[in-house]
Amino acid sequence: MCRSWKWIVALVAVLLLSGQALAADRAQKAEIAKEKAEALEQAVVTEGSDINPPDSLIITKPGVQAVDPTGTAPLEDAITCLARAIYWEARGESVATMEAVASVVINRLGHEGFPETVCEVVRQGGEQGSCQFSWWCDGRMDHAENEQAYATAKEISRRALNGQLPDRIDGALYFHQRQISPGWGRNFIKTNQIGDLVFYKLREGVAP
Repeated sequence: MCRSWKWIVALVAVLLLSGQALAADRAQKAEIAKEKAEALEQAVVTEGSDINPPDSLIITKPGVQAVDPTGTAPLEDAITCLARAIYWEARGESVATMEAVASVVINRLGHEGFPETVCEVVRQGGEQGSCQFSWWCDGRMDHAENEQAYATAKEISRRALNGQLPDRIDGALYFHQRQISPGWGRNFIKTNQIGDLVFYKLREGVAP
C-alpha cells in the first residue's frame, strides 16, 4: 500500500471515530435532558405551573436540541411530546404564539382536571375521534417536517419545562383558531388572542 493510501485510510478511521464520539455525546446529552424533563413535569404536577427549579434540573439548549434530532421519534418523553404539540399547533405562527401553546400544555399539566405527564396531556382522547389537540387524531404522520421550526419548538419546550416562559395567557387551558367559533367558548373566559389563536381559562366552578 502506498503512503498516500495509508494516509487516506488513517483519515477515514479518524473521521469514523470522531463521528461515533459525537453521536455518543449527543445521545448522552439527550438522555440527561429527558431525565430532567421528567423531573420537571412532576414538579409542575405537584407545585403548579409556576415553578422555580434548581439549577441542577434546568434543561440546557444543547441538551434539548439533542433530543429527537430528526423529528421522527415516538411521542414517549416530555420534550418530544411538548415540542411536537407546539410544532403542529403553531409552526407557522410567531414565537409568542408557539410559546402560548406550550403554556397551555404546561397549565393543563399543573391542573388537577388533566393527566399528570406531558405526553398524556398531549395524547388525551386517543389517536382517533375526540382528541384534545387536533393534529394528534387527524390520521396523518406526526413527524416534524421543517427542521428550523422544530428546533424552535424544542427550544420553547425547554423554556416551558424550565418555568421560563412569560405568562401571556393568564392561566389559559384551551385555545382555538381565530376563524372558528366553537360552542364551548361561551363557557369559558377569553384571556388573550395571540396571532391566529384565541385562548381561554375556566370560569369559576366550571369543570375542565
